[in-house]
Amino acid sequence: MSQITPAQQLFDLTGEVALVTGASSGLGRRFAEVLAAHGAKVVAAARRTDRLQDLAASSPNIAALALDVTDTASIGTALDEAARAFGPLTLLVNNAGIAGGGRIVNTPDAEWDRVMDTNVNSVWHLSRAFAQRLVDAKRGGAIINIASLVAGRVGMSSASYAISKAAVLHMTKAQAMEWARFGIRVNAISPGFISSEMTDDYLASPAGQEMIKRVPQRRSGQPSDLDATLLLLASSKASGFMTGAEINVDGGHALA
Repeated sequence: MSQITPAQQLFDLTGEVALVTGASSGLGRRFAEVLAAHGAKVVAAARRTDRLQDLAASSPNIAALALDVTDTASIGTALDEAARAFGPLTLLVNNAGIAGGGRIVNTPDAEWDRVMDTNVNSVWHLSRAFAQRLVDAKRGGAIINIASLVAGRVGMSSASYAISKAAVLHMTKAQAMEWARFGIRVNAISPGFISSEMTDDYLASPAGQEMIKRVPQRRSGQPSDLDATLLLLASSKASGFMTGAEINVDGGHALA
């Protein structure tokens, strides 16, 4: 029998340097805090730098980086700045995203473009630049893309958002296939409805309460419900043979 690695060692991220986008609030902030608490050095990136400074002040393992993920011309510079904070990046968490409501016929072109630029194009450009640096340095690494439960479900009120997250899932598989030979793992987390600034108003509404009744576990999720999945995919010791995977964390909602 091969040696058994204790769980605390499996999820020890000492030596990892992560970039987390959309880290000024919500899930992104939680992701940064969890990775840092498990030994990783974390560059927390977002547009709202005032919130980032507060986050960085909470841990010596976290540094703040001003980044607008839709500004593709600045991505190379941003990655260079991130590397100067703690050293070469080994982990990218593509978390930045925005909601987009409305049916297809009622969605303005500008709204479609805004959702796609933030949720899809940023993942394409940032992942490509990150992966290229790893390939050039002959180092492995990992990318975690944040998709969504709605990527696999057709509704009547969030077409642009659902389409964008479906694109993220397929992009995850394409990235995983292309970069596996370089030792770069790419996986996705598809959360259900998790309490956050983006979802709390909806979850408290009558429509949100009705939706929760349809979730098999009869509740919405908390950010902490994603901690273990994040750590699994971030750790090469725990998920070294995983790439191209999607993990649902949704209380069974995808089954309903």
